[in-house]
Amino acid sequence: MSKLSIVKVGGNVIENEALLLPFLQGFAELTGPKILVHGGGKKASQWAERLGIPVQMNAGRRITDTDTLELITGIYGGQVNKNIVAKLQGLGCNAMGLSGADGNAIKAIKRPVAAIDYGWVGDVQSVNSVFFSQLLNQRLSPVCCALTHDGKGQLLNTNADTIAAQIAIALAKQFDVKLYYCFEQLGVLKSLEDPNSLIEQIDTKKYKDLVDQKIIHQGMLPKMKNAFDALKQGVSKVAIGKPEMISSSIKHTTLTL
Repeated sequence: MSKLSIVKVGGNVIENEALLLPFLQGFAELTGPKILVHGGGKKASQWAERLGIPVQMNAGRRITDTDTLELITGIYGGQVNKNIVAKLQGLGCNAMGLSGADGNAIKAIKRPVAAIDYGWVGDVQSVNSVFFSQLLNQRLSPVCCALTHDGKGQLLNTNADTIAAQIAIALAKQFDVKLYYCFEQLGVLKSLEDPNSLIEQIDTKKYKDLVDQKIIHQGMLPKMKNAFDALKQGVSKVAIGKPEMISSSIKHTTLTL
């Protein structure tokens, strides 16, 4: 079974050229088929402030009204995505930028209104594994932004961590999939003030303990839930840490069942 690397990169890396360029170099040099998933929330918030569009968040999730959807479509699917694709092409990686609508790559359903109305936010319903396999077999490297569609003409804002996990799950039957969540920290830390407090191994029991201790909380909760969902559904490895981990032996957090 061929190995497939799926890498999700966080907004703080995307926004920092000193971090982004070496990360993309490492991604370009990865052997075998690979997929990159990115968001762009930090840049979207900056543009929203410039344009006078209110930024509404709940538990780290963006509430997406019509104006916000138009903005993030231009930022995620345009500026951020095409900038990454262009840089990868310059590094010799034949990248192809995608939203979930392109090639019917990722379908989602609009999140039902409950206590919070998230607006045009989508929850992943299906991943077109045949389409992704065809691209990978042509030695193309998909670069997926955090936009999906409902199959009826509507784009939807969808969490990039979730997209990465769902693509990994969908392709786990055809590939030996390794999923990497890259951001600015070494991995999961006992204390954000102490970079030496890295937790190198987390299984499901330890995860529950860390949640109870509130060491894992807020924005890390959905990331960890996605990671463990991926492991339970056939993904062989999930790692969380700095971008260098995809191309070196730098310490990071590895998740296991």
